[in-house]
Amino acid sequence: MARRPLPRILTSGTASLTRGRDLARTAADSATDVLHPLIVIGRGLRVLASSARRTWAATPKERRGPAFFLGAACVLVVAIVPYGPLAALLTLMAAAAWHGRDRTPATSGPGEAEAERLRSLYEALVPYFSAPEDPSPLFTHGGAWEEAFSGYEFDAAGRVSRLLIRYPAYFTDGESASRARIEALLHAKAGRGREYRFDWDEEGNQLELRVLAPLPADIAAQPYVTSPGEIVLGFTDPGGVQRTLPVLEGEERSDVPPVIWRTGPRSGEPHLLAVGQPGSGTSTLLRSIALQALRDGGDVMIVEGGGSGEYACLTGRAGVLAVECGPGGALATVEWAAQETERRLIATHRAREAGRPAPEDSRRPLWVLLDRPSVLAHLAAADGRPDPLAPLQVPLRHGRAAHVTVVVAEHFDHLELLNDAVWQHTRARVVLGPAPVQQVADVLGLPPHTTPPPQLPPGRGYARLGTGPVHRLQVPATPDPYDDAAHPAHRQAVREQLPERQAPGQGGDGPAVPGRALQVRPQPSSADAPQSPEVPAEAP
Repeated sequence: MARRPLPRILTSGTASLTRGRDLARTAADSATDVLHPLIVIGRGLRVLASSARRTWAATPKERRGPAFFLGAACVLVVAIVPYGPLAALLTLMAAAAWHGRDRTPATSGPGEAEAERLRSLYEALVPYFSAPEDPSPLFTHGGAWEEAFSGYEFDAAGRVSRLLIRYPAYFTDGESASRARIEALLHAKAGRGREYRFDWDEEGNQLELRVLAPLPADIAAQPYVTSPGEIVLGFTDPGGVQRTLPVLEGEERSDVPPVIWRTGPRSGEPHLLAVGQPGSGTSTLLRSIALQALRDGGDVMIVEGGGSGEYACLTGRAGVLAVECGPGGALATVEWAAQETERRLIATHRAREAGRPAPEDSRRPLWVLLDRPSVLAHLAAADGRPDPLAPLQVPLRHGRAAHVTVVVAEHFDHLELLNDAVWQHTRARVVLGPAPVQQVADVLGLPPHTTPPPQLPPGRGYARLGTGPVHRLQVPATPDPYDDAAHPAHRQAVREQLPERQAPGQGGDGPAVPGRALQVRPQPSSADAPQSPEVPAEAP
């Protein structure tokens, strides 16, 4: 027996049926919103009618007659009184609306599973927040956790997302070791795989635990709305800073809070030190700083110790004075930066003595970026050459007055090779990648207030500017545009930010042979028009 084919509406009209069901559902929701007052009044009338029917059924038969005549008399009086029917109708509608309201009791307090989590956290904190000498302890085994936890919130999965803990006044919250033990315990008991922030209120004896949302990792390099001398190191939590920047995040525009490093003569942190593990994003940070410095009209000199060609995209660009990868070229570049710093100081001093403003070439920002300089120092020591970092002391000590900014990026394994001048004058610090809390505290001067995240994208870490607080940091994606493994959209964003290439021999005030060793020959300068040192192309 042959099967009859299905109706066409069941074979080819699936999309139409789905669209029709969506339209019907939308219309029903809209009608429910519009007719909500009538629905409430109707529900109230039904409640009043049910109540009247139960009252009539509960009335004895000998009292039903007088009650009926009493009700009829009331209706007659209402009908005779002016505006009586209207007032009675309004009273009936008000009573119906009152009895028809939604009386679903609001859930108060945690559920059974949530209360069990809070009780477990309370019991885990008893050994740390209790003392045998306390006559009325706040934390006791089997005690009431409601008195210790004054505020709590849970996420959709039933895990703690916010917790406000009251602890005794005798707890040593001023000791970092005691606080670290509590934070590690809460991190383990509240659930791993998330990033927590701990805010200690020593004056009020309260500890607030909050789960932090991940920082945006898909913001590519782009022009930022900043003033000259302001460098966007990355982005942080909304409550960490009091400023937002409009950025293009993927395909959408949004306002995100940035970590802004202010440079120049009025900056309290004129130089920066970035530390991380291999692949943590220190080179990405230096590329981002270089692009922003070039966009603001500064001159950039790059010394790359790794020799991996991470900055080949900047070679020959307008504003890029040099990109050095060898010990000899690095030494010449740093020596030129030191002589240029001295020249600027002398020119500025002479101009002020003469009552004139500083020359324009002395006020143009000069950036010296060094990526892993310890490798070059090791190679120079092996060849018997001078340390290329030794002349760096002059730009570090006097660079702020001369508009010279030094940025050093190094790995954790080679921090001991950096000289004291780098540690003393780089007051802006950045730590990227996974690192123990003690290592982060050694570089930044303070431990972070958050637990390490479960997964670290490139460019993720912490930043501290001078004596300020420690911020979570996510460096904008600024990969090498020649790296095929990078995201194509991020590579294209970097290409769009690169300056135009200079023709061979086209002018700049500084050295114009990137990637080659520089030989500096200073010239004497007059008091009226101080000249910059002459830097020829290359010695034969």
